[in-house]
Amino acid sequence: MHRTPKPLPRGAVTHDWASFLGPSHNGVSTETRLSRTLPHPLVWEFPKGTGYASPAVAGGRLVCIHRVANEEIVECLHPETGATLWRFRYATAFEDRYGYNNGPRSSPVIDEGRVYITGAEGKLHCLDLASGTLAWKRDLRAEYKVPQDFFGTASTPLVEGRLLIINVGAPGGPSVVGLDKATGREVWRAGTEWGPSYASPVPAVMHGRRRVFVFAGGESQPPTGGLMSIDPATGRVDFTFPWRSRTHESVNASCPVVFDSKVFISASYRTGSALLEVRPDFTHRVVWTTQEFGLHFNTAIHRDGHLYGFDGRNEPDASLACVNAATGKIVWRETPEWPETLEGGGMRQQILGTFRGSLLAADGQFLCLGELGHLLWMDLTPKGYERVSRAWLFPARESWTLPVLSRGLLYVVQNTRNLLTPRRSCTQKLPR
Repeated sequence: MHRTPKPLPRGAVTHDWASFLGPSHNGVSTETRLSRTLPHPLVWEFPKGTGYASPAVAGGRLVCIHRVANEEIVECLHPETGATLWRFRYATAFEDRYGYNNGPRSSPVIDEGRVYITGAEGKLHCLDLASGTLAWKRDLRAEYKVPQDFFGTASTPLVEGRLLIINVGAPGGPSVVGLDKATGREVWRAGTEWGPSYASPVPAVMHGRRRVFVFAGGESQPPTGGLMSIDPATGRVDFTFPWRSRTHESVNASCPVVFDSKVFISASYRTGSALLEVRPDFTHRVVWTTQEFGLHFNTAIHRDGHLYGFDGRNEPDASLACVNAATGKIVWRETPEWPETLEGGGMRQQILGTFRGSLLAADGQFLCLGELGHLLWMDLTPKGYERVSRAWLFPARESWTLPVLSRGLLYVVQNTRNLLTPRRSCTQKLPR
């Protein structure tokens, strides 16, 4: 414990963050009266093992999952103190074929006093939120005969009414299943073509009816995948739209973005983006496609008729771009970067930046976590990009986990050890 959190400002709006991408499943927070001064005071920190999962916060509990040695560990912490409330652990033998790390990727989901956890090997557990007691479990990889994908299981399940919806990606089907969230029993299955992607299902109301959009597509030869529109009440597939790189070693990892009866999808590996309009009869029309905007694993943010996100597959070629959502045309493109003074072998200056960052919209502006551990407040509009404030939280690569904002506190995950030594925190406040 480092310090007691400051009281919330009078009139501040806050909320839980019970699942990946937040309460609206789009990376947009409705919290208000947030401080723009960086670095924010450190309240507490918790030493974690390997993994890339974001935490979930609801019901006075924070739940995260990580791996230590040969176990995946579910930790339930007090969100304001970091005190451990309970732990649940189970064995794992997962190994990342590409050598990134061997920890879990899928984020916890909290709903009605329970938490749902999916590990890197597809082991699904439903736990009591108050005590950590096991309610039910399933081994998705074994039961649906799903071979290990490039980076293991990564898609976060979606709670939709009484169902838990998962892109299991079984060969020959099902691609998606709806499980009874109370028992784990399968209720319906959908799709026969596409494997498990690294994107997570997203819910929406289209033309007055509930729908779930799944951007599927796992390891296959030839590579296949795309968008599925599913009626969550029955599992009926309205339509499918193929969208996948022709490169075998590729992934669909950016979650669908839904707005105005339209669905935006994007992928890297020379794939690009597409915007689809969903008609009242739940057929679809392609509004536009572009190869000028291809998101690797970050999810775009839609605001006021524009899309914002980090285009680019690799660290050196990444840029922050604004896209006109009506036309698909690039409005502007920037490469946020700045000089940092580093120690080690003598003082040296190096130009660093956000690279493949992640965006979280909040309180009229944007929080950005850069790939090397920088946290920024940004003002993004169709007129351009303005950096409001910046801090270097930790000089470490693979800062790919979307931060979580709940009840005025920001939870940030560090995934690798510090590789660089900054001379100072490099925090600044720029004039508006």
